[in-house]
Amino acid sequence: MSILTWIVYAAAPVRASDDHLMTKGSQGHQRRQRQRLTATETDLGVVDQRALLIGITFGSGNMDEAEASMAELALLADTAGAEPLEEVIQPRDTPDKATFVGSGKAEELRELALALDIDLVVVDGELAPSQQRNLEKLFGCDVVDRVALILDIFAQHAHSSAGMLQVELAQLRYRLPRLRGRGVEMSRLGGGIGTRGPGETQLEADRRRILRRISRLEQELKDVARTRETQRKARRRSQAPVVALVGYTNAGKSTLLNRLTRADVLVEDRLFSTLDPTTRRLRLAGGETILVTDTVGFVRNLPHQLVEAFRSTLEEVTAASLLIHVVDASAGDVERQIDAVRSVLREIGAGSIPELLVLNKADVADPVDVEDLLSFHEGSTAISAATGQGVTEMLALLGDRLRELAPVVELLVPYDRGDVVAALHREGEVIVEIHDNKGTRLQVRLSEAGAAQFAEFRSEVG
Repeated sequence: MSILTWIVYAAAPVRASDDHLMTKGSQGHQRRQRQRLTATETDLGVVDQRALLIGITFGSGNMDEAEASMAELALLADTAGAEPLEEVIQPRDTPDKATFVGSGKAEELRELALALDIDLVVVDGELAPSQQRNLEKLFGCDVVDRVALILDIFAQHAHSSAGMLQVELAQLRYRLPRLRGRGVEMSRLGGGIGTRGPGETQLEADRRRILRRISRLEQELKDVARTRETQRKARRRSQAPVVALVGYTNAGKSTLLNRLTRADVLVEDRLFSTLDPTTRRLRLAGGETILVTDTVGFVRNLPHQLVEAFRSTLEEVTAASLLIHVVDASAGDVERQIDAVRSVLREIGAGSIPELLVLNKADVADPVDVEDLLSFHEGSTAISAATGQGVTEMLALLGDRLRELAPVVELLVPYDRGDVVAALHREGEVIVEIHDNKGTRLQVRLSEAGAAQFAEFRSEVG
């Protein structure tokens, strides 16, 4: 990933009272020669980083929800290359403006971080630039928030040119406000009287370079969006309905696509292993051909920088006729994951697209939980993409749902055009077929292309 500016963080000075905590810890830092895991640096693929995770519940916040969010944060940290050593949840009425967690709690966590020889502090929330700087000075190590963590994971997993452009744009948008106030640290001369100029000059130069790079990336992504729109138009001309696989990250969308179409998409038991959309043809048992698209997984509190940067990718979802919402039925917080996915769908303008809820991993989930989910979510179905369990039934249900979406048209076919009647039975779903003195009157579900094909036989309903 190409990042224009390197930001050097000044480590907080060690106080004499901390010597007993720092002796072994300092040696550990030197041995690891650690690289930073943060969206403001280019160093990724880090090994052996020791992380302290900090979560907060505000007001009468639900502790169960906070613990679920922290469990997900631990998975994100592990995916990014850090080892979560300790998790702390702090109840507060409001975020502290200076340190997010409060000065007393921050000092307590600092001592814990020193004792554990922590390399990285991860906060389960979005830090203001000033809060991040204050915490870094206090802890003497890198401090990242949930947004930075997800950005780094995306940076590690982006492989296509479009994906790398999108991730870089999101990173730069995240970094830009965090340049403010770093003039002293970026200056070789420091920030005393008569020496302030060089620092500010370097800061403004870096800011201009980042703004120019953002502008260039935005233009390149506009070109990507135009190319993808051309591809979508070509798919629409093919008359095949488009079905998009959506769902929480690691729910099994790519495994399902591979099962259905032998797409050979990368499958890993890690978060955000698939970022680039993949589209494959699928022929249903009824003879219909559809296009199935796998897209990036969602997560609660998906950074808005990523939603904006990946808009051209996410538009693959908005162009679909039907969404297959894949859910990990073995997850401990299924309903929260479903709500998070639907929230992102509304944000990108896909909230009104019809949805088929598919409960995946039924082979490892508690059968009682699966039954409860099936009864609560009417019209859903349970499968195992890994073993193939329930996939045939899911495809039959998918075909029914797609046919239900097709408009019903009434046609009047002369008796000497039996070939047309036979074609209608092949191309659509005949709901009513009546023979009167004028010919064969039919009500048929047809796709838009099918309705146009038989337009000469259209008749008024009634």
